[in-house]
Amino acid sequence: MSKGLVIGAAGFVGSYLIEEMHSEGMDVYATKLPHELLENEHAKIYDVDILDKEAIVTLLLEIRPDYIFHLAAQSSVGLSWKNPGLTVDVNIKGSINVMDAVRELYYKPRVLLIGSGEEYGHIRPGETPIKEDNLLRPGNIYAATKACQNMIGSIYAQAYDMQMMMVRSFNHIGPGQAPMFVVSDFCKQVAEIEKGLREPVMYVGNLAAKRDFTDVRDVVRAYVSLIRQGVPGETYNMGSGHAVEIRRILDIIISLSEKEIRVEIDPNKIRPVDVPIIEADITKLHELTGWKPRIELEQTIRDTLDYWRGHIHI
Repeated sequence: MSKGLVIGAAGFVGSYLIEEMHSEGMDVYATKLPHELLENEHAKIYDVDILDKEAIVTLLLEIRPDYIFHLAAQSSVGLSWKNPGLTVDVNIKGSINVMDAVRELYYKPRVLLIGSGEEYGHIRPGETPIKEDNLLRPGNIYAATKACQNMIGSIYAQAYDMQMMMVRSFNHIGPGQAPMFVVSDFCKQVAEIEKGLREPVMYVGNLAAKRDFTDVRDVVRAYVSLIRQGVPGETYNMGSGHAVEIRRILDIIISLSEKEIRVEIDPNKIRPVDVPIIEADITKLHELTGWKPRIELEQTIRDTLDYWRGHIHI
């Protein structure tokens, strides 16, 4: 049985990825930070901080994984503006620690570095849907750190003949996502309104922005396909291939509730820099693996809203 390691499994994607790896017949191992909570019967879990390179080396020598998914990141754009130093430490220094630890092994596991569609940044007219070889113009601190991780990953793959692939994931959504992200935020607000915990007003940011949303359950299928079939040194876009206006997301969520809900703009939810449209060209990923999304946007939104309905208590 092949062994798979998820580095940084306590976040939104981690538990879904563990389940997908298990269903694909992998022996699953996972890391989290000491203060984080993660329980999963399908994975052996370790406390490891990626800022401690020696701890990563020790873990890799103990497990000897065939596949390594590097999920650990400071992944909030909003937080990256407030704490750029932490974002750089985790997303760049931490990633280099992982790459260096893998480089020191006596064998070559396959590694998937998780990046972001935010790396493309200021997308110009005619560049959408955006391809992997498009010029990167990061528009926020988080995006810049992920672009840096990607470039360093490519250098390591070439310089040290490492089996390392990079993926640029566009917005992923689904049940259990933190409410700092837009779809989960909207669903949580509606669930609170339904329970009478807040007035029937939705507070929103920029509704005109268009983003490429993929269900997290489809995302993890793509990751497993990529780590098995990806070409070392290559970068792959992962998204739905279709941008959706945030206003449409809001309309769907409100339509799923029987409450009369008013919408108001919250200045605190407007980002310092916002890109009008982000949409992935997923041809490269699809042609390599055959992957494409299975779960419809409306279903994902319904599942996310139901998640919050079940987790908010009066």
